[in-house]
Amino acid sequence: MSSTTIYVGMHDGVCAVSSADGGKTWEQGPVTPLAHAAARLTTSPATPKRAYLAAYEAGVYRTDDAGLTWRHLAGYPTPYAHSVLAHPSEPATVYVGSEPAAVYRSGDGGKTWEDCRGLQDVPESSEWGFHAPTRDSHVRDLRAAPDNPDRLYAGIEVGGMVRSSDGGATWKQLPGLNDDIHCVNLSAHRPQSIYVATARAPYRSDNGGDDWELINVGIQRRYTLHISAAPDDANLVLVTVSENARRSNPQFYRSTDAGQSWQLVDGLGEGENPQDMVVAFEWDPGETKKVYAGTDGGHLYCSEDRGVSWQRLPVELGTVAVGAMAICSG
Repeated sequence: MSSTTIYVGMHDGVCAVSSADGGKTWEQGPVTPLAHAAARLTTSPATPKRAYLAAYEAGVYRTDDAGLTWRHLAGYPTPYAHSVLAHPSEPATVYVGSEPAAVYRSGDGGKTWEDCRGLQDVPESSEWGFHAPTRDSHVRDLRAAPDNPDRLYAGIEVGGMVRSSDGGATWKQLPGLNDDIHCVNLSAHRPQSIYVATARAPYRSDNGGDDWELINVGIQRRYTLHISAAPDDANLVLVTVSENARRSNPQFYRSTDAGQSWQLVDGLGEGENPQDMVVAFEWDPGETKKVYAGTDGGHLYCSEDRGVSWQRLPVELGTVAVGAMAICSG
């Protein structure tokens, strides 16, 4: 019977929620406290029990025991860590997105780091910034193309999309979409298709980011927080939206035609607290019919029919941080 581990980042900690019987029962592991909220999590496909955590102003953490313990990577050169990406085939390689917008790479599991300085050489980088005067632009999300791990995509908040074709050595700005980036997603089914959640609306590119299409027809809210296509079907997409950055009146949508049309999904963010927004969701890499979602209020849900219907998991967490979920299945 399959086992599943859900790594969940919260506003003040990180833990693993696991099932050893195909999802019939679930167990929450110990919570490792964090000085600041979790930002992003990534599993290491090349090392099954390893995962990395980007923790905003608390730096980077790593687990090697499927989330039982997390170790702070003291060698990471800056306090800021907004996004993290484990290399799909090199066990010791990991990338982290920082603030001011920068990407750091480690080839030894996080002991030492090098600055991928080509990101700062992008001509448009002088225009990047942030809404708050005390903060700066940052790499909100980092993704690798499923068919080529050297092709990297970085979403800048606020600065737009940039792409590297050489593992982070050089980067190119990708114009044509809103520059307030929240989430980037690619599906192994069609690696040239990229979905991006922005403060204005969701977008899609079908040629690796050279051109972009606005895909918000039928969506009632503009502020797009998270987006993800099924790993085996790039036309099947889920998205979570709200009216504004305060996450007012959230909604959750599903599309089966690559975002050309959207269907409102019931069963999430309803009941006792309709303002409990879905802030993270991830597809199960081992069972593609399954997808898991977490809400701001700390509730976890599972769908076994590719996002049509949802059931709440018997786990109580304090919160779930935006985008801070990762799934390992075996």
